[in-house]
Amino acid sequence: MINPMDMKGALVLVTGASSGIGRETAVVLSQLNARVILSGRNAERLAETAGRLEGSGHLVEPFDLDDTEAIPQWVRGMVDRTGPLGGVAHCAGAIQLLPVQFLNTAKIEALMRTNVTGAMMLVKAFRARGCAVRGSGIVLLSSIEAFAGDPGLSAYAASKAALVGFSRSAARELTADGLRVNCVAPASVQTEMLDRVGDSTGADRLDKLRQQHPLGFGEARDVAYAIAYLLAETGRWITGSTLEIDGGYSLG
Repeated sequence: MINPMDMKGALVLVTGASSGIGRETAVVLSQLNARVILSGRNAERLAETAGRLEGSGHLVEPFDLDDTEAIPQWVRGMVDRTGPLGGVAHCAGAIQLLPVQFLNTAKIEALMRTNVTGAMMLVKAFRARGCAVRGSGIVLLSSIEAFAGDPGLSAYAASKAALVGFSRSAARELTADGLRVNCVAPASVQTEMLDRVGDSTGADRLDKLRQQHPLGFGEARDVAYAIAYLLAETGRWITGSTLEIDGGYSLG
C-alpha cells in the first residue's frame, strides 16, 4: 500500500519540541518514519520528547532561538554533522495577553523577536547552500489570530500576521532553490500554552472562547497532522499557503 505521507529517510528539524504542538509534531513525524532533530531551550524536556518518538536516529539539539543572529551558524554546524535537512517544522513561539493600553516598545520588540525574527532567520538558514534537500519545505506556525483578532492579543496577532506575509514572499523567492515555505494557522488548541492563557484570563473567558469553536478546542495532534501533510510528499505542490486549522472558529 502506498502512503504518500511516508517520510522515511527525511531528516526534519522541529523547533519548540519540548512541549505542545512542537512535541506532538515530532512524535507524528517519527511515526511517519522521519528522523527528527528536536530543538528547544529545555534539554530535560527535549529528552522527554525524545522518549516518545518511534524509530531511531533522532537527535536532540538544545538552542535558544532568541539568539537570532546565531541561528544560521547553528543550523550550518548541525547540518555539517547530520547532512542536509529534509524539512523544518518551526513550532517555537510565544503568546502574551497584552491590551493596547499596556503596550510598550520593549514588550513589542521582544514578542516580535521571538515570533518573527527567529522564523525569518531560520528560513534564511534553511535556504543556505547545502542546508536543505531540494524539494523539501519549511512550515511556520502562525495563528488564526492573524486573521480573526481578539482583545488583548493585538501584538501577538501582528506577529503571527507578519509570518503569513513573510512566508508568501519567501516562498516565491525560494522556488529558485527548489524549496517550499508554508504556514499553518491554528485556533485554540489544548496545550500548556492555552492553560496559561486560561490562568491569566479566568475560567469564564476560557469557556466563552471554547464556545466560539464549533468543533471545540483542537488537540496538538490536529495541527501536527497538518504540518506533516505540508512537509511530506503530499505537500510537494504547495508553497506560499496558509492552512487554517481552527475547528470552525473563523466562521464567525
